[in-house]
Amino acid sequence: MRSLISLILFFFISSGMAATEKLNFTIATTHPTTLPWAALLRDYFVPVSSKRIEAIYPNIELEWHQAYGTLYKWQDSLNGLKIGLSDIGWVGSLWESSRLPLQNITYDLPFITDDLSSLLSVMNDLHHDIPEMQDSWSDNDLKFLAATGTDTYHLVTNFPIRTLADLKGKKILAPGAASIWLEGTGATAVNGALTTYYTQLKTGVADGAVTILSGAYPFRLHEVAQHVTLVGIGAQFVGALAINLEVWNHLTQPVQDVFLEVARDYSRLSAEAANQRYVEALEALQNEGAILYTLPLVEKEKWMKSLPPLALNWVDRLEARNLPARLVLKKLMLGLKARGIRPVNSWGVDLLALDN
Repeated sequence: MRSLISLILFFFISSGMAATEKLNFTIATTHPTTLPWAALLRDYFVPVSSKRIEAIYPNIELEWHQAYGTLYKWQDSLNGLKIGLSDIGWVGSLWESSRLPLQNITYDLPFITDDLSSLLSVMNDLHHDIPEMQDSWSDNDLKFLAATGTDTYHLVTNFPIRTLADLKGKKILAPGAASIWLEGTGATAVNGALTTYYTQLKTGVADGAVTILSGAYPFRLHEVAQHVTLVGIGAQFVGALAINLEVWNHLTQPVQDVFLEVARDYSRLSAEAANQRYVEALEALQNEGAILYTLPLVEKEKWMKSLPPLALNWVDRLEARNLPARLVLKKLMLGLKARGIRPVNSWGVDLLALDN
């Protein structure tokens, strides 16, 4: 671990046994700072953490090596942090259904809410309240710090969509766990990430994408797929800010506390930024010639009805692995309810008798 020597020095520094020293961290994401969860690491998490830690320990100076979208690719967000290529970083849980199964719950609950701020608040609470949520990370040598997510998903395609039937036979990019949203539509899901979509669309690998506008616009997807169909599949928990567990265990309690506090604020701010960027992206797409169309409610309802009972299937699948999926689902739905959210689609959750 590159930072280990500095971390060990930190114990001497904090005890007043050393002169001013540098504490080195590498922080990385798989995506560039055009996306809010990456930009806020640079603009908020890094400077605020440094300021607070240096106020506690005046004899140290934090030094950051920052790599946003350059150190490893989207498929390696978990492994890159796990093996120590970075010390702190963003992990995309949506591509890690097998290793972070409980974290992908929202992808099995499409069409529940577009309220990202409330959703992330609930997901942070779930990680605090349910030990198995934290265990998913520690089993991969990571420590969860705070939830991140995206604005609601829509369709960006190189063909017009007026009805659900227009998706039949088409190849649609759907990242990781989102592929299940296309079941029953007649479309074929193609894996990828925002960093690859432009090329995949331009070269004919896919005809469109289920994606977020706050990402579609800065990656210029409308240049190769000019039709934007507003669906509102829902805001999503897509990953988290995490820290390598070995690094975490070498930090003093005050430093751990700072990282947790700043990370929670970072989570809230990332949701606010995503919401603002969504509004800006929608306006920019209109101004730059994208063809916008809102999918009629009757077609949206057809889409929901075409899908299998995703939430119930998710519970059965994970409970068979001795994971508390029912509890996670219960607390998620009750948490949204407590925040005044009424899901657009309850996905038969009432059948689980969640209030019992």
